Amino acid sequence: MKKIKTKLKDLFIYSGKIFYDQRGFLREAYKKKIIKKNLIFAIISKSKKNVLRGLHMQKKNPQDKYILVLKGKILDVVVDARKNSKTYGKHYKVVLSDKNGKSFFIPKGFLHGFLGLEKENIVLYGCTNYRNQKSEITVNWNDKKLKIKWPVKKPILSKKDKKGIKFSEL
Repeated sequence: MKKIKTKLKDLFIYSGKIFYDQRGFLREAYKKKIIKKNLIFAIISKSKKNVLRGLHMQKKNPQDKYILVLKGKILDVVVDARKNSKTYGKHYKVVLSDKNGKSFFIPKGFLHGFLGLEKENIVLYGCTNYRNQKSEITVNWNDKKLKIKWPVKKPILSKKDKKGIKFSEL
């Protein structure tokens, strides 16, 4: 498993080897000695193509997140929402899939969202804190100030994601 730095501080991609044979494949998903985080809570989501989840974060009970695609392919997007960061308001995008062996570590203070790119997309989130629904914030996926270029004009959104706030309101 390789740790790859991104242009945003504390944001990493992990690239793991996938071992294929006639039965299928084997992939290392998480190594604490490399990632050095205690993931205490896991969530699995299933999304259709063009489902956009996000941009989310927990304000009072922030979480580091480790994102891994079990099936399908997603465009994973984060926005630095750490007020004192040099990259505040900047975003980063990466494609994660069950075939490319990439995982994404997202530190506390980042907004997170993703777009399903295949017919069926199953995503595993490992988190360093429990989910607290009352602490959740949603920022508009298409906030003009963030300048995120999503490859879809009209994504499928939840009611919550349709009612997101502007990034400037954080």
